[in-house]
Amino acid sequence: MDEKRDKWSSRTTFILGAVGSAVGLGNAWRFPGLAAKYGGGTFLLVYIIAMVLIGVPLLMAEIAIARKTQQSAPGSMRALNKKAEAVGWLSVGNGLTISVYYAVVFAWVILMFILSYKFAGFTGDPAAASSLWASTINTSGTTSIGDGGSWIVWPVVGCLVIAWASCWYCIRNGTSSVGKVVKYTVSLPVICLLILAVRGFTLPNAMDGIAKLFTPVFSALGNPSLWIDAFGQVFYSLSCAMAIMFAYGSFLKKDANIAADTMIIAVSDFAISLLSSIVMFTTMAGVGMLDNITASGIGTAFIVYPQAITLLTGVPWLNAAFAYVFYFCLATLAIDSLFSLVEGSVTSFSDKFHWNKKKTLIYFCIAEFALGFLFVGSAGLAFLDITDYFINGYPLLLAGALEAVVIGWFFKPKKVLDQINLNTTGFKMPKVWFETSIKYFTPILLAAILIWNLYSLIFKNGGIYGAGDGYALWANIIFGWAVILFNIFLFLIIKLIVKQKAKHGFIEDEIEWDKIAD
Repeated sequence: MDEKRDKWSSRTTFILGAVGSAVGLGNAWRFPGLAAKYGGGTFLLVYIIAMVLIGVPLLMAEIAIARKTQQSAPGSMRALNKKAEAVGWLSVGNGLTISVYYAVVFAWVILMFILSYKFAGFTGDPAAASSLWASTINTSGTTSIGDGGSWIVWPVVGCLVIAWASCWYCIRNGTSSVGKVVKYTVSLPVICLLILAVRGFTLPNAMDGIAKLFTPVFSALGNPSLWIDAFGQVFYSLSCAMAIMFAYGSFLKKDANIAADTMIIAVSDFAISLLSSIVMFTTMAGVGMLDNITASGIGTAFIVYPQAITLLTGVPWLNAAFAYVFYFCLATLAIDSLFSLVEGSVTSFSDKFHWNKKKTLIYFCIAEFALGFLFVGSAGLAFLDITDYFINGYPLLLAGALEAVVIGWFFKPKKVLDQINLNTTGFKMPKVWFETSIKYFTPILLAAILIWNLYSLIFKNGGIYGAGDGYALWANIIFGWAVILFNIFLFLIIKLIVKQKAKHGFIEDEIEWDKIAD
């Protein structure tokens, strides 16, 4: 099995691939929004604490387990405990669901890139720019599909085709094609962000933005929402519990230095989030919109930032050029995250059922493209908002907590730690840091956030997310609760498939940790 498996061509390629997966649209818009919401430096401080307590140890564990087992998420968890395979499939379900609607957001970004020439005509008219996205995708913003537009918005469908075709092209040959792509898709957004940052620093009052970003507001430390959002952002940003890092780790050669590489990935992810924040804060301060930064990524990228672009200069073509750079940056951030989500799912199914990976990829891309039609109509934004909330608020946290419980309490964390430090020549992951995080901090903190989210939804909002925005109960059930149930019970569906295939001679792989050579 091992000799036939895809392998990263080099250490650098793996790091770039993992950084590309970790760094996505959330770094560019949600991180700056949360920093603005919670007093700049205060959020940065809590984010670093969260990254140290749960982010780095869990990321290391996923990569190390997969490198040892040479298996994707289900197989890796099965190697720790046969019953834990269900946890791996929960992660796969998370990645599958996120990739469906993430591709639609990517399509919106592509559409805005195509339409960036219009910003030349919006110079000095922020109101017109702010309505470009909503009018183009023809959204009502509610779950009432009869309001504000048609069920299918064809320009978005066309961009969705481009999104999925790009995804397929990037991973069509596994690590070989991914390695060729990530050299550009990781470096180009950094270059774009640096260009935008330089421009931001040249704007008047830019230092007011920097001051707001880095000056802490210590009174915010008493706000529970700050800690919940910071820990959540770390968890989502590092691509944990989505089956991604298991897949990427399984492509590593046995001599990989996981301890050092994971630190590089985590620090790079934080650095790009910080660079994105600098761009956002200096630009918004420069055009007098510093107080308009919002934690809503959609609102920032497609409504607030277009307003800011129209006020950057009095030169129409220069504003249009700035828009092209900005949305190109977002597109390059989105593509890595999308194809890594798909890679995690495809690898899991092809590993489990011994399917041809190239054919499986094609089928998955087509199926997920078709499911994306749920989010391209007038109510698409509302449906997407509901699904995103439920996925990030419940099964993603549950999967991360269960992974930690399995590793820390139903396996021996020392065995995982030995894999993390197997080839280290300098930095080694300390035992007290890793085991304390995996056994206590990660499961307790993620479970606490999960319980708080449930409490807020049920007792504060009457069980309906977004009721104030016109989201109906039926939409919450179909796009929220049903999605959660699908992810949780995906393992049972897999077991039924295995049972049927077993009648025709299919035999599951038996994966036992202690029988796998280092």
